[in-house]
Amino acid sequence: MKKTQIHIGLLGFGTVGSGVVKILQEKAELFEEQLGLKLILKKIVDKDITTKRDVEVNPSILSTNLEDILKDPEIDIVIELIGGYEPARTFILTALQEGKNVVTANKALLAKYWEEIFLASNKYSASIGFEASVGGGIPLILSIRQGLIANKITSIFGIINGTCNYILDKMAQEDKEFNQALKEAKNAGYAETDPTLDIEGKDTSHKLAILTSLAFGQWIGDENIYTEGITRITKKDILYARELGYAIKLLGIAKIVQDKIEVRTHPTMIPEKHLLSDVNGVYNAIYIEGDLTGPLLFYGQGAGKLPTSSAIISDLINIIRGSNNKGDIYSIPNHKLEIKAMEEVKSKYYIRFSALDRPGVLAAISGILGEYRISIASVIQKERGDVVSVIMLTHEAKEGDMKNAIKRIDKLNTIKGKSLIIRVEEME
Repeated sequence: MKKTQIHIGLLGFGTVGSGVVKILQEKAELFEEQLGLKLILKKIVDKDITTKRDVEVNPSILSTNLEDILKDPEIDIVIELIGGYEPARTFILTALQEGKNVVTANKALLAKYWEEIFLASNKYSASIGFEASVGGGIPLILSIRQGLIANKITSIFGIINGTCNYILDKMAQEDKEFNQALKEAKNAGYAETDPTLDIEGKDTSHKLAILTSLAFGQWIGDENIYTEGITRITKKDILYARELGYAIKLLGIAKIVQDKIEVRTHPTMIPEKHLLSDVNGVYNAIYIEGDLTGPLLFYGQGAGKLPTSSAIISDLINIIRGSNNKGDIYSIPNHKLEIKAMEEVKSKYYIRFSALDRPGVLAAISGILGEYRISIASVIQKERGDVVSVIMLTHEAKEGDMKNAIKRIDKLNTIKGKSLIIRVEEME
């Protein structure tokens, strides 16, 4: 007998959860017309079912008991929106074991338990959708999984954390220091009360792990990703970068170089003329290069109630239509590519030294850099005083050599404070 209804269970009735409910209610007729099926939201489970939301639901579908979703044989698809590791992991694995399809926006969980979750998806022939885990409303996951399936993806450069992009944009456009820009991000609702995961780069690395694993056909956990945040960036760095013709962005970077995978998250100087340098505020952008398509740019709102809800509904509809794959989300390559150690990565570098304004300081710095085969492209020193900022831009050098050189330079009596390095990507 042909199905006429699809029953849905929702775990998490917060901001995004209420957005999903709103869309299901307001577009119910459209979905039924397009699918030939009626979508029934049968149960909503949340630890708080008494607080009033901006959407009305029948109180009879509200529950605090996970089993009301997991053990209901009528529920076909479950949406997990509580975040974190537990009980989300157990909930998803149990739902898959029960043969229920799953939609999740939980990038931290996927980055940590990717293989376990997708092996379960395959074992129990249940689909899992995760479009909302990266890029909010940008149809990025679907594009990589299906639209670019014929391509060998060679590189990804992603601005995939709106909080950090907002902060760096405030610093660049309004000449603010980091702490002031962070405070404004909190006041505007763009930063969490505890913004550590965002500003230390971990959120970006969670998302990069997902993108890289899909693009390169092998699982790369976030523990394999070198991660550095934006907390040491100052407005001086923003201004000097601009003078040199660059903008500073927190990038998630993944690329194949000489049959090895480079995968890293850190503040990056990119040419001001590049498209990514114009991505402002809380917007996200992901620049992908395929061997057939050439460069592509995906741009849009990377978070927020309605963009994220849009991605969740997209997964829901694709699962119903049967276009969302089961656990075989990437083909296993004949051989896995080696992940290049960060020390072996080559880059140009911006370096900011805090140095005593004394004769011979530049010569001492240059001498140590030279011992590590690091050549200087340009030097800026405009300040006068006892302790000044000395800015250097280098030619391409190896990360390990740069770090060893900086470690020695920072021990000089004429250097006051820890020197800052920012990697430069020319992105031609």
